[in-house]
Amino acid sequence: MSKPITVSIPHRLGKDEARRRLETGLASVRTHFGSVLRVDEEVWSGDALAFKASALGQQTSGTITVAEDHVQVDVMLPWALGLLAQKATSLIRARGQLMLDKK
Repeated sequence: MSKPITVSIPHRLGKDEARRRLETGLASVRTHFGSVLRVDEEVWSGDALAFKASALGQQTSGTITVAEDHVQVDVMLPWALGLLAQKATSLIRARGQLMLDKK
């Protein structure tokens, strides 16, 4: 059974600056977590990024939606990764906040 997780990360950057920082930060995430996380597909449509990724041999998918005052990350974890949902939520929140804080 899949486990959905949702993480909301507040910011005061406005949509355009938040998106710019996310685009820059996502490149560093691929480099930093490349041994356990592979992004298979990512498509921006307006202010939302749809993605498919593989982590620890499991397929996952989700969206990152940029709003004026927050970024929302929705991820559908497969059962095996669902066991790590709390850790994944904490990691997404921490890395997301770091991306939005960096200039």
